[in-house]
Amino acid sequence: MDMDMDMDMETLADDTDAALAGDSGGEAERYEAAEAEAELLRDRLRLAVISIATAEGKKAGMTVADPVVACIADLAYKSAEQLAKDAELFAQHAGRKTIKMDDVILTAHRNEHLMGLLRTFSQELKGKEPASSERKRKKSSKKDERVIDV
Repeated sequence: MDMDMDMDMETLADDTDAALAGDSGGEAERYEAAEAEAELLRDRLRLAVISIATAEGKKAGMTVADPVVACIADLAYKSAEQLAKDAELFAQHAGRKTIKMDDVILTAHRNEHLMGLLRTFSQELKGKEPASSERKRKKSSKKDERVIDV
């Protein structure tokens, strides 16, 4: 009897492993695709940082050592990654699935200078919005008023 039970447990374990492998196959592919995309973004950011550091070094009449450039690139990536996580958490805390500019500004609350730059940038972006988007907002607000009146 113990032998039959052992065989059943092995069969159940094999079936469970096969089912999990089938389910995680899709998840594994999505995870690998996300990892590949993250690696591509990291590499692109690294190249951009190398280009910027080299250009700024030339402007200052200096040469930036390769290890320093690599360190700056890694720091920039980690900072951007943390900023994205913080902005996502602020949006979730506000009950939204979409990150807004205010969430990004909130991530800089410890750095007054950066927060000021982000606010200025946000205001510049708002100034560049087409007039048609303002009309859309006005129309939607009138609908909201009508709903309240009824």
